[in-house]
Amino acid sequence: METRHCQTDPLCPDKEIIKQAAEILKNGGLVAFPTETVYGLGANGLDTSACRRIYEAKGRPSDNPLILHISQISELQPIVREITPVAQKLMDAFWPGPLTIIFPKSDLVPLGATGGLDTVAVRFPSHPLAMALIRESALPIAAPSANSSGKPSPTRASHVAYDLDGKIDMILDGGPVEWGLESTIVDACSDTAVLLRPGAITKEMLEEAVGTVEVDPAIIGKPSDDLVPKAPGMKYTHYSPKADVTLVSGEPACVLKTINRLCAEAKEKGLSVGVMATEETKQDYVADQVLSLGSEANLEEIGANLFKTLRKFDFLGIDVVYSQVFPESGEGMAIMNRLRKAAGYHIIQAEEKGE
Repeated sequence: METRHCQTDPLCPDKEIIKQAAEILKNGGLVAFPTETVYGLGANGLDTSACRRIYEAKGRPSDNPLILHISQISELQPIVREITPVAQKLMDAFWPGPLTIIFPKSDLVPLGATGGLDTVAVRFPSHPLAMALIRESALPIAAPSANSSGKPSPTRASHVAYDLDGKIDMILDGGPVEWGLESTIVDACSDTAVLLRPGAITKEMLEEAVGTVEVDPAIIGKPSDDLVPKAPGMKYTHYSPKADVTLVSGEPACVLKTINRLCAEAKEKGLSVGVMATEETKQDYVADQVLSLGSEANLEEIGANLFKTLRKFDFLGIDVVYSQVFPESGEGMAIMNRLRKAAGYHIIQAEEKGE
């Protein structure tokens, strides 16, 4: 298959290009497009065969649910069975934007789009290009991240092409995305909201809107093998570069000492070594490649650069990567959720200063 690459202004997308992309979706094809979070791989969310093509192109496990994207609130009612008071509060506070809400699904939504669940994940993105494509296609667009399953999510069209060129019909290039981390996901099927995946809409922000928010254990710990995922990103290894990633926790000076020791040991074994640092610490590490995620004082910047940096280590041919951990307040919860999965939950404690 030859993948068409179409570049367009993300704020004022070319109408003819959007029309062509919409026709591909209507005919059961796959189109990658930018949202404000990451690039998504779109298909007709009401077409089981089209959804199956997403799974095949990504190499995605069939029990990993997809997210349906809408462009206005009126498009929600046909695909859900109920809108709870909690869901309505979340919609009022955060839509359009980087929040996905889990609803009981209607019969219109095929099980092939929900990983076999009787619930459906829905998002109303704020990105102008994404909204234009959804409106033109007149479909709820199923769109997980547009990457090979398990790899870092794409924040640029070039990332999509690296993973999926020749496997999908079109890539809409709208430039780099804003947030760089996938949407927050909240289960709103009952009286209490449950956070299933952290993102730019933080737990603190959710609590301001709906009160108590429970946190699914899969966010902070390794999920069990028999977990039935309620939302994308809960069960399987994600966000992993080709390199082995290790997280180092502890006091900053101890983390620095430990990572530099690990780098030296890896280099002695003939391995190429990378470190994910911050602007404040990048000059202190000794490795083949030290890449800054941004300032420690700006977790949004770190989150926006995370996937891009993980992918860059692939492009540079790095064998092993070491990274500090980050505070889990605010967007730090989302950053650490992604980092733990990228590292396969391999986290070590930094050695003490006197050791």
